Amino acid sequence: MERIKISSSLTMSRLVYGMWRLSDDEDTSPNHVRNKIASCLDQGITSFDQADIYGGYEAEEILGNALKSSNLRQKMEIVTKCDIVAPVGRYESARVKYYDTSRDHILNSVDSSLKLMGIDYIDLLLLHRPDPLMNHFETGAALDEVIASGKVRNVGVSNFKPWDWNLLQTGMKNKLVTNQIELSVLAHDGFTNGDVAFHQSNNTPIMAWSPLAGGDLFLKSNEKIVSQLESIGKIFGVEPGTIAVAWLLAHPANILPVLGTNSLDRIGTISKALEVKLDRQTWFEIYTAALGREIA
Repeated sequence: MERIKISSSLTMSRLVYGMWRLSDDEDTSPNHVRNKIASCLDQGITSFDQADIYGGYEAEEILGNALKSSNLRQKMEIVTKCDIVAPVGRYESARVKYYDTSRDHILNSVDSSLKLMGIDYIDLLLLHRPDPLMNHFETGAALDEVIASGKVRNVGVSNFKPWDWNLLQTGMKNKLVTNQIELSVLAHDGFTNGDVAFHQSNNTPIMAWSPLAGGDLFLKSNEKIVSQLESIGKIFGVEPGTIAVAWLLAHPANILPVLGTNSLDRIGTISKALEVKLDRQTWFEIYTAALGREIA
């Protein structure tokens, strides 16, 4: 599988397996999770996306239980996130959901993630959401600190706008290496509002969460879009969801779609999107369907 250079010390598989629904599966046993990981690895998918908040702060531990007594860790790049505090799980006493980009919270979150996943270092740590109360000097220094400690190899962000990115970058020595943003056939504003262009101009790879819009792509209200995807899918012999992912892969910005499913059958076909090569007119046919109108 194609690999994307994220930094001088990190490359990631072009497709990433997202674990935000890991705790939603009826079977969260270590063996079942190991089977999911193995299916990904068999396809060349070596990058796995986590966050401390996933599964009500339980998903990291589910992954950690699967990694115990196995040699899987050295075959994987593990991404995780921090800064969202929700009144659930270990933060159930919080009065309100909020963001915390303070030094103490970042350092404690890193230590917690390492412990829960049973690993020695995190390949890539992302700040999950931009914090309107962020002290960029404190936050930037904390991110530099976790890198210097060896607990984190690379840092980036998620859901940041270009101005949020620039603010944080001015407060730190290390370079931010990626931004994970929402991109899909339904959530396509990033292609025209400057989000994608900003990172493309800086040669910064983008991770795309919910490339199938969290399943909303297949709602009845989107049947015209799905019909277009189905028509193209028949040409390539693949499902419409595969075409939706290939649509992101066709963009020159080196987008890494983060795909999450608990179905072993679906996991086993994730890499089919890499076999689909869309030409320019086909890309715009999908874009036109997504817009619901002809482009200007």
